[in-house]
Amino acid sequence: MTPMIQPARTLLALAASATLCAAALAQDPATDASAWKPGHVIVNPAVRHDRSAPLMALYRMYRLPPPPHWLHHPPIRGTTQPPPSPPATIAAAGAAVEQLTQGTRPPAALVASFDGLGDGFHGPQGTEQARNPSDNSLGVGPNDIVQIVNSRMAIFTKKGRRYRKTGRTLFGPVITNTLFAGFGGPCESLVSGDVVVRYDQLAKRWLFVLPVFRRPDDQPNAPYAMCYAVSTGSDPMGSYFRYQFNRPLFPDYPRPAIWSDGYYVPSSTGDTVIQKQLCAADRARMLRGEAADEQCEIIDGVNFLNAADIDGLRLPPAGLPEIVMAAGGTQLLGRLESDGIFAWRYHVDWTNPAGTSLTGPQKIAVAPCHYLCTGQLSRCVPQPGTDVRLDSQGDKLMQRLAYRNFGSYQAIVATHSIDTRAGGGVRWYQFRVNANGTPQLYQQGTYAPDGGYRWMGSIAMDRRGDIGVGYSYGSAASYPGQRFAARLANDPKGRLTLHEAVLAQGEAAQTDTLRWEDYATLDIDPSDGCTFWYVGDYLKKGAANYTTRIGAFRLPGCAPPRRFFGIF
Repeated sequence: MTPMIQPARTLLALAASATLCAAALAQDPATDASAWKPGHVIVNPAVRHDRSAPLMALYRMYRLPPPPHWLHHPPIRGTTQPPPSPPATIAAAGAAVEQLTQGTRPPAALVASFDGLGDGFHGPQGTEQARNPSDNSLGVGPNDIVQIVNSRMAIFTKKGRRYRKTGRTLFGPVITNTLFAGFGGPCESLVSGDVVVRYDQLAKRWLFVLPVFRRPDDQPNAPYAMCYAVSTGSDPMGSYFRYQFNRPLFPDYPRPAIWSDGYYVPSSTGDTVIQKQLCAADRARMLRGEAADEQCEIIDGVNFLNAADIDGLRLPPAGLPEIVMAAGGTQLLGRLESDGIFAWRYHVDWTNPAGTSLTGPQKIAVAPCHYLCTGQLSRCVPQPGTDVRLDSQGDKLMQRLAYRNFGSYQAIVATHSIDTRAGGGVRWYQFRVNANGTPQLYQQGTYAPDGGYRWMGSIAMDRRGDIGVGYSYGSAASYPGQRFAARLANDPKGRLTLHEAVLAQGEAAQTDTLRWEDYATLDIDPSDGCTFWYVGDYLKKGAANYTTRIGAFRLPGCAPPRRFFGIF
């Protein structure tokens, strides 16, 4: 902790009645990496937890650490990259599920749209300095929209009962570590990217997950950390229960998911090892601000993991384990093709950790596919007027792995970016989940009409079972921007039947780096269960860096409840 932070911590205790629970410094079991091995559950108590002041008070007391305490994903400059990979050969079974024409239904209705964080964004707390990649994360609550870009956050109004207009900036841009002002330790003092926000509709709370994947310069053997902030109410401007869980292994690329019995957070141990961490945090205790544990498993030899994230208020059947999925193949071993999605079932016993079990992997046979442009950090998507190509992140399922219980059936949707006969496309899946939590393929498709590249998708289902997908679009003739396609629940399987809608038309090429987004987010509005909220990047003409665009789409037939008509 730097000297400048100590006064803020004292102020927090006096001004906010914040309780740094005897918790604050519990015994830390996570300093020995030898204990973090596959084959057994690791019980990892929080080493620090408290209740914070309201967010505006945190902003007033937060002191930005000096730049050596910052770490973002380093930009990879286009001028140093090898030539693009040659086109892959598409297997006949993979080509058979390609959708090469637009849907014949009209596009989804765009009911709200505004620029979010990005180049030159100005809000009540100043002007943002955009950094690549954007790591777009979006959470939508009953009254507010929370956006995170890399290590910056902002809060916007959502038209409805509280606000008359959507898209007015209430708060931001600020460093996401502001949430941990006065907390002490690395959650407060070390700035990292990859921060993710979720709205826990079941509890009416906000969840922020902040990874610390660097060590202080003067503490080369210090542990890494995963930091959680759980709001004490439904207002993101209120106070938070805050937690620090130490990790001996690098906690990159976290993918938080809300399940009925925990906050599940898969992460990667690094880009040069084939190993993932799967941790569940004790949601029930964290919602009450009590001392809490994580239970973690280490999984070797697997691709990036995503855990099922609940949409809607209908819970999974009692006792149903969390479902975790990964795409097949392994980029580091040169295995760029696969005909399977792999699934695990993670049952966590919070009373008796000996009863915790991880079952899998189960291979779910799917149409064969090839990673788009060989996977992550690839020189892939062409742009007009430059030889700089954009990264595809084609080696992994993208966030979110959206789950919904429809009563008569349970479903999960997933998406990733693959090679197509004419460029790149969004491969999407819908799985049905049986009574014991085993997912089975229900339908699949590769959306690739009219050529070009569609990639970096995010997918979800509304309360009727309709499916929407947001994604980036670009080609040698079109600057990169953002689009949205969808299908209705009873339409022919494997097809996105609504014509593509344009959220943001790119106006310029990104030439300073190949890194593009790393991920986007599609979320469902908890107020109506119908509205798809999506965020992604585009560049304005003459801009030095990206702007993000936040948009809301609604599909025909999914009318919000009467009291919510006209909220946008």
